[in-house]
Amino acid sequence: MTTRLPHALRSDAADNRARILDAARAAFSAEGLSVPMREIARRAGVGPATVYRHFPAKQALVTEAFADQMRACRAIVDQGCADPDPWRGLCLVIEGICELHARDRGFTEAFMSTFPDAREITAGRAHTVKAVTELARRAKETGQLRPDFLVPDDLLLMLMANQGIRAATAAGQVAASRRFAGFVIQMIQASPQRPPLPPAA
Repeated sequence: MTTRLPHALRSDAADNRARILDAARAAFSAEGLSVPMREIARRAGVGPATVYRHFPAKQALVTEAFADQMRACRAIVDQGCADPDPWRGLCLVIEGICELHARDRGFTEAFMSTFPDAREITAGRAHTVKAVTELARRAKETGQLRPDFLVPDDLLLMLMANQGIRAATAAGQVAASRRFAGFVIQMIQASPQRPPLPPAA
């Protein structure tokens, strides 16, 4: 009995952690980051103390809950930057990021929020902004991207607008986001007929 007890405890702890993360992902995705830790504990079927034992602060839970999305975001950006055609790469990034964020409302909030201790999210956001800035610079040099497109201002503006999309189903949400991304791409493409954009906020 004594030799098996630690293994059983470790197994229970791992199960609790998995349930907490599953509950957090579902809650954050549907309702955003405002869901209280106590409510996540209730949905996970554990006590609040168990949640805080695994995740002492909310930003720790947010960071781990969205680790997969941050990796996916980085992969989209890296794929776009690797495209020898910077305009095509930028279009790929806009389409991919809009769809990724449309699938998870909480991820957009986490991406745009400032969590001092959430190093992975902060680093992921910094990587995205730096990479898209360079991609936009290259696309402007080819004459395909309008010169007044700004990073990060317009990138964050795009994400905020994309976050406002609401649909009855997840598929409808993604479809609407793809249409929105199409409009964004058309609007930022360089054209002599288009007047300059208003100043960034």
